[in-house]
Amino acid sequence: MMGEYSFPQVTQLAIPFFVTAILIELWLVRTGRAKGSFETRDTLTSLMLGTGNVVAGLLLGLVSYWALLWLWQFRFFNLGLSILVFVAAFLLDDLRYYVYHRIAHRVRWVWAEHVNHHSSQHYNLSTALRQSWTGLFTFILQAPLVLLGFHPAVIAFVFGFNLIWQFWIHTEAIGKMWGWFEFVFNTPSHHRVHHATNPRYLDANFAGTLIIWDRMFGTFVEELEEDRPRYGIVKNIGTFNPLKVAFHEWIGMFKDPAMPGLTLRERLNYLIQPPGWSHDGSRDTSETLKAAYVRRNPSEAGKPGLATAASEPAE
Repeated sequence: MMGEYSFPQVTQLAIPFFVTAILIELWLVRTGRAKGSFETRDTLTSLMLGTGNVVAGLLLGLVSYWALLWLWQFRFFNLGLSILVFVAAFLLDDLRYYVYHRIAHRVRWVWAEHVNHHSSQHYNLSTALRQSWTGLFTFILQAPLVLLGFHPAVIAFVFGFNLIWQFWIHTEAIGKMWGWFEFVFNTPSHHRVHHATNPRYLDANFAGTLIIWDRMFGTFVEELEEDRPRYGIVKNIGTFNPLKVAFHEWIGMFKDPAMPGLTLRERLNYLIQPPGWSHDGSRDTSETLKAAYVRRNPSEAGKPGLATAASEPAE
């Protein structure tokens, strides 16, 4: 149900395309016709996480949607339905996704719902299916769009196209594309950077569909042939158990503040500071990893992804 409006659920309609594309990519990679790697257990884990996301979405997605419908009564405007409204909704929701995605990498409790998407050390179309089982933060950022007059059904509809776009960019089979296309849109090359753990690539390329947001807000880093992406998370969890993949960061995030001898502020910081933050500085954040890399490679100081690391103090 979509309240006043009813639109197709485009992500569900795209499922046959997802399955077909994964099988084609698997065949291309296994026959040496394309770059990439598949590991059977890893791929099965991704598929199980995708299935869990669908199941969780039936509950959490419905809760979020009905909450937005309730909020609709307090809207400032009713923009209705028109081509321009759908285009505006798509652009604003794509910006909303950029903001969410950037927060998800900078605030630990949001990272906890997002980290499983980065947990694979392989990068292929099945990786795109590694989605959160606990995602509710999106509702908070969609609320302003509803108040501005975009019906929740319109927002859900355009976000479906965003998700479909993000599926096909999870591949090594496609290299860099046309210059104008790479400048405007998020591509496999740009998103490989986002999934990489190389210091220069950490916290970069948060875009959903349009890479222009990263270019505008200073988070764009280009993929370099001399620094090929290495995938996973900074501290890989070494498991194919979907339950551990889905919840390992939540468990760690709640164990850390329970350590004895911490102040209330330190306990809170374990929830809201960036991933890797620790009260005694014993763990690495993306900033400390970038700074350490620049100290080892002084000639890299000031380059995209490492520009701020050059000013970091030595440990």
